[in-house]
Amino acid sequence: MNVLRFSDLVAQGQVAGRRVFIRADLNVPQDDSGRITEDTRIRASIPCIRMALDAGAAVMVTSHLGRPTEGEFKAEDSLAPVAQRLGELLGREVPLASNWVDGVQVAPGQVVLLENCRLNKGEKKNNEELAKKMAALCDIFVHDAFGTAHRAEASTYGIAQFAPVACAGPLLAAEIDAISQALANPKRPLLAIVAGSKVSTKLTILKALSSKVDGLIVGGGIANTFMLAAGLPIGLSLAEPDLLDEAKAVIEAMKARGAEVPIPVDVVTAKRFAADAPASVKLATEVEADDLILDIGPQTAARLAAQLKAAGTIVWNGPVGVFEFDAFAKGTEAIARAIAESDAFSIAGGGDTLAAIAKYGIESDVGYISTGGGAFLEVLEGKTLPAFEILSRRAAG
Repeated sequence: MNVLRFSDLVAQGQVAGRRVFIRADLNVPQDDSGRITEDTRIRASIPCIRMALDAGAAVMVTSHLGRPTEGEFKAEDSLAPVAQRLGELLGREVPLASNWVDGVQVAPGQVVLLENCRLNKGEKKNNEELAKKMAALCDIFVHDAFGTAHRAEASTYGIAQFAPVACAGPLLAAEIDAISQALANPKRPLLAIVAGSKVSTKLTILKALSSKVDGLIVGGGIANTFMLAAGLPIGLSLAEPDLLDEAKAVIEAMKARGAEVPIPVDVVTAKRFAADAPASVKLATEVEADDLILDIGPQTAARLAAQLKAAGTIVWNGPVGVFEFDAFAKGTEAIARAIAESDAFSIAGGGDTLAAIAKYGIESDVGYISTGGGAFLEVLEGKTLPAFEILSRRAAG
């Protein structure tokens, strides 16, 4: 994918003295008193901001936070806590500017945070007048918010249309590179893990991947539907019987290519969905009518782990069991450890997946951890993200 990269502009000496507008993703969780409870996204945005400052740019940064009503400012929608945390990480004061659309005062070597961009009327619908006003604020627009790359909004798409120069920041560029490495030109065999509660929410992803991957590992409620499609009993487990034909079609599409959807040979069941429910390991053929399948069994986990360790590329989206309950976490842990030990290039994304990676402490052993939930899923579906499309178009002139 051909996009202009901010790092190249810096290397070419084209940034000094220029007004640089960075669209970051600083949408961090906060407690009831407004304190930031987890600052990964802020820390991830620092390299781009430092790159611009070190190059001598006049730097403006904005982000959305939460879901405010456009044009109606409320204290809880303010980026003030983010400005404070940014200042701590950068070792300098970061002023917060409100009502910034019609003009921003910032000098080369300075940085200012622009208040929550979703407060601007017309942001979500990509209003052209708003986009042009934003574009007029800068000489260079830098998109560095992969988590918003699947949305065509004024601060993510419109500004990229009209800014004198539009480019990808280091975070967005890293996502493009990782996605290309995993899906566009993967080292084989390419294995994908797609797990979650419902086939319906991941059906388009399963269909898209079934034409690309050498192995499609399904987990959670999705696996139950595939087990049902394979003629296995699932008791009272979460499944979607009305999607059996779609599940069978994915299995057949894979089989026709000499690839497979490994169906669990054993599972971990309980009689109720609870952390303290007694867990039973049993063969997939022996699931009882009142059983709930809450994890894959040890034989299945071992088989999948062996496949993952032999893979060339791994795409991971979703835990394979109810890993929040320790009794039903062994399958997800086995998968996580196998990915960590594999020589394959691995890319992982999605909130539950990131939680599993954190739980098992394998962050440094995953090739690339995607920062965008919805955007990551849309890439797996084979969609072209609006941010990638407009940046590619601008790069092509």
